Amino acid sequence: MKSQGGISYSNAAVAATPKHLLQFAVDQRYDDYTSVDHAVWRFIMRQNIFFLKEYAHKVYFKGLLNTGISFERIPRIEEMNDILAKIDWGAVAVDGFIPPAAFMEFQAYKVLVIACDMRQIHHIEYTPAPDIVHEAAGHAPIIVDREYSKYLQRFGEVGAKAMSSKKDFELYQAIRHLSILKERPNADPKEVEEATKLVEHRQKTLGEPSEMALLSRLHWWTVEYGLIGTLENPKIYGAGLLSSIGESVSCLEPAVKKIPYSIDAENYAFDITTKQPQLFVCRDFQHLKDVLEEFASKMAFKVGGLEGINKAIECKNTATCEYSSGLQVSGIFEEVITDENNSPIYLRTAGKSALAFRNKELEGHGIDYHKDGFGSSVGKWKQTSTAPELLTNDQLHALGIVEGKKAKIEFVSGIVVSGKVEKVLRRDEKLLAIMFSNCSAKYGERVLFDPDWGNYDMAVGERISSVFNGAADKDAYNQIALVPKERTIKVPSDAKRRRLENLYAQVRKIRESKTGYERLGEIWETQQAEHPNDWLLSMEIFEILDTTDQQPELKARTEKFLNNKKAQTKDLTTLISWGFRLVEYHKKPEYQAALHVSPK
Repeated sequence: MKSQGGISYSNAAVAATPKHLLQFAVDQRYDDYTSVDHAVWRFIMRQNIFFLKEYAHKVYFKGLLNTGISFERIPRIEEMNDILAKIDWGAVAVDGFIPPAAFMEFQAYKVLVIACDMRQIHHIEYTPAPDIVHEAAGHAPIIVDREYSKYLQRFGEVGAKAMSSKKDFELYQAIRHLSILKERPNADPKEVEEATKLVEHRQKTLGEPSEMALLSRLHWWTVEYGLIGTLENPKIYGAGLLSSIGESVSCLEPAVKKIPYSIDAENYAFDITTKQPQLFVCRDFQHLKDVLEEFASKMAFKVGGLEGINKAIECKNTATCEYSSGLQVSGIFEEVITDENNSPIYLRTAGKSALAFRNKELEGHGIDYHKDGFGSSVGKWKQTSTAPELLTNDQLHALGIVEGKKAKIEFVSGIVVSGKVEKVLRRDEKLLAIMFSNCSAKYGERVLFDPDWGNYDMAVGERISSVFNGAADKDAYNQIALVPKERTIKVPSDAKRRRLENLYAQVRKIRESKTGYERLGEIWETQQAEHPNDWLLSMEIFEILDTTDQQPELKARTEKFLNNKKAQTKDLTTLISWGFRLVEYHKKPEYQAALHVSPK
């Protein structure tokens, strides 16, 4: 099975991706791309070749060739997967922005998520919505660098464990909605303004930023908007800059402050709707990984303990607390009890919960069995100085803990558990849990578990060593992937629009077949009559006439039309100037040599 539902199972990285992530995958629907879409792609890629040859990191052009990115037409995800497989990566198509946690977890599995929409012609310089230019021509080429590839994967691993908040998700929803609106044809300005205000409001009322919020800032200032090298002569490697032909030019100007990259970047919030006032410059890609590990060392999955448990409670979403034994408890954490030293001694979840080891659910301990929540003690036992998870069966027997017999365990914290031992659960020679029947658990006067509630599963571990986002075994837990309900909006295609698309298709055919030049005049006249505001088709016609020395009179008319557009329409001044410059540059022998070896 090569491909199904937009998923290329022949790619090893994609095939290994868990199903809770693959819920985000969609069909690329390649045939839905119009000839206008391909023309916009071609213009952007040609501009990138012209400008970024000097200002992008040296690996960028190598990556364009090695990842199968065509300069002439939008790439197919299947073709990209065949080539990405050579560097152990893969790609899936998704619909616009997906939640940050899912985006990063895909990276952990070495899978690029590619938003397959194509920006409209009036957003040719920049779009706030992720599109195939951003993903395929921005992210994909840089991962051919081994150090950067390792960084991106490690970022995914760290990001997948980052604790987030309900407000984080609400902000994500607002940003996604705004990005969809801004790409909507004939969007209502009032609606866009209201959506912008909502994003701004949610940014301002985010409160204390979560791990995910802070990590998203590091991701933005590196993966999306990163510069590399020296402050005086930085090169571009961030996908957001590589895919924005407007901001890739302006970002290197002195007006944009350049700051040496450090963990301090976590303190800089960002705005996706406008150009960035400052950018961060790393020394090399190893520098990125060093800062990431510095940040990770402070995260709950590294620190655990009360700090981590409190983050799990505050997030109000599914999280996992891992005991020092390796036992993983997944659920929505509701309470932690602490002793006089403020150390956690008991934790409790509400609703469906599960137990796992090494991210695999323990048989019989899934959400059906633990449907009403899970609670257990944490810490050392009074009867022994040995960490409880390290106790052997002989040591347990010496303490009177034998399967089929009654036992009593007193914790240093004062918690007392007593009941009949039904089972002792071990993995990798560590004691994970003890299952009791007819059991009570008390802390002073407080009843933590009553025999009438059923059997009691007591987790074992001296401490909580790690706390992280989501369930340990997400697929077994049936963790709901928050696939957005609001979908991106396609440009409606009426009869007039289809005629324009047909004109673009005819011009492409003439350019590629090098025949039919005599039809260009008729095509241009039709465009002038029916679509006088369109400029890119005229630029493509001018390019053909200029490079083939055909029909000088028609060439002069198209040039005059474009110059008038440039003078009369402020938004087109730069784009049309670039277009003329590209025609000249792409006739040069050095470009033709590069084009000759580019993927077709």
